[in-house]
Amino acid sequence: MPKIFKPEIRKDYIQEKYVIIAPRRTTRPHDVLMPPDKINKQFDEACQFCPNKMKGEKHIYRSGSAKNWRIFVKANKYPAVTLNNPQAYGQQEVVIETPDHIRELEDLPVSHIADLLSVYAERTKAITKNKKIEYILIFKNDGGVAGASLQHSHSQIFATNFLPPHLADKSQRQQAYKLKHGTCVYCDVIKKEKKGPRFVWQDKNVIAFTPYASMFNYELWIMPKRHIDNVTLLTKEEKLSWAKILKHSLKKISQLNLPYNFYFHQVIHDEDQHLYMKIVPRGSVWAGVEIGSGLIINPIDPDEAAQFYRQGL
Repeated sequence: MPKIFKPEIRKDYIQEKYVIIAPRRTTRPHDVLMPPDKINKQFDEACQFCPNKMKGEKHIYRSGSAKNWRIFVKANKYPAVTLNNPQAYGQQEVVIETPDHIRELEDLPVSHIADLLSVYAERTKAITKNKKIEYILIFKNDGGVAGASLQHSHSQIFATNFLPPHLADKSQRQQAYKLKHGTCVYCDVIKKEKKGPRFVWQDKNVIAFTPYASMFNYELWIMPKRHIDNVTLLTKEEKLSWAKILKHSLKKISQLNLPYNFYFHQVIHDEDQHLYMKIVPRGSVWAGVEIGSGLIINPIDPDEAAQFYRQGL
């Protein structure tokens, strides 16, 4: 029997964020056609991230040799924050994930994706030496709707001395939860979700699940089982586990022909936070309800999203 599901308002695990899970809306009529955002990539001789254009390019960090680099980190040429601007202080870097223009992140070997996590860790260590930095965001935009301006597979690192208010609020709520219960809220979330219908995958190091109050279609979280607060503390084994489920998840999203973002926050002076990566496919457009009320309507039941991700594991 198909699952019968009435729309339901759900609250975030810790913050005052609310989502209406309304699967029946996927059957409503549409009179606006949305063209697919994901396209088949072709080699572009003008691509600024390809090796032929990167000769002589100054690197901040490089995995591999100058001629045969695997991952290349450079300064963002169009940064929103800079170290010489006290009004918008920080730094922004581009992480070119592969020299191959055609391959997507999910096409790369698990070992390469694990190396990418190591690069994120090395850059986090270096950036946090600047005592003015309060916040680091590591993120990837894949597809135009998700914010990508170039097709060549890349991600970015954004660091600033300004901590977004919603993350300060989150830190305070996590501390309040710990004082009340004596445990980390996200460690408790892991215990709950690994036994429930939103569970996707786990090994001894890492777990993946679709969150209870998913704000995005097919939203997925990847978390280390150990309570660690930033990417620099991941072990080699944890990186390989993370890379394995990340590769699988991105392949599943590519089957949906959807653009996506992934990201994780690192609040420098909050060692109690629990590191996790959010993967958010961009399969719906926020309209009047979302913009006007702040309530997000998600037409994909997280239970069904989890079932989709479990396929092929």
